[in-house]
Order: sequence, then C-alpha cells, then structure tokens
Amino acid sequence: PYIGTNLVEWVWGGFSVDKATLTRFFAFHFILPFIIAALAMVHLLFLHETGSNNPTGITSDMDKIPFHPYYTIKDILGVLLLILVLMTLVLFTPDLLGDPDNYTPANPLNTPPHIKP
Repeated sequence: PYIGTNLVEWVWGGFSVDKATLTRFFAFHFILPFIIAALAMVHLLFLHETGSNNPTGITSDMDKIPFHPYYTIKDILGVLLLILVLMTLVLFTPDLLGDPDNYTPANPLNTPPHIKP
C-alpha cells in the first residue's frame, strides 16, 4: 500500500504503460537468460570445487556408480523415447494439435470475426 504506487511508476517509467515500459521489459527479457546462465555456471563451479553435501555424513565409495555408461545410456534412451513420441504425433496425427481456422483460405479483404480492432 505505501510503496505500491511508487513501485508501479518506477517499473512503468511513468504513470502509464508507454515506450519506456516496453524498453525496460525488453531489456529485462533479453538480459535475464544471461544472468540465469551466469548463476548456473557459478553454482556448477562451486559444486565442482567443494563437492556436494551429503546429509548423512557418511562417505562411501561402495554406493557410487560411474556416470558413464549408466546415466549416459539412460539419458540417450529417454531422449530417443521423447523423439519417438514426438515423431509419432507429427507423422501420424499432424492435425491433432492444430486449430481448424488454419485451413480457412486467407481473404485479405475480410477480417475474421474473432479479431477485434
């Protein structure tokens, strides 16, 4: 209640949504993936340097299995299964997820009724 109006004006860049708002949100939209990627890299760096935390406090090499080939094969099979499902959808039922309006011939002289100017 106390800072809501000021915060909205600061984010919008004025009293209404304008060019400044669009510019700010576009810049935020552009820079956010780079920030997330940088934070993920820092996280992986710290995880690689210090190792992960074991809540039980027991370090046993007997319970560990190597990443390759076990998890590599598991991941490859998962991706192949996902591609198989997607290819089945695309090749055998291409109209399943489509909109029927996509098959209406285009008429540049007539605006469709569901589009309101």
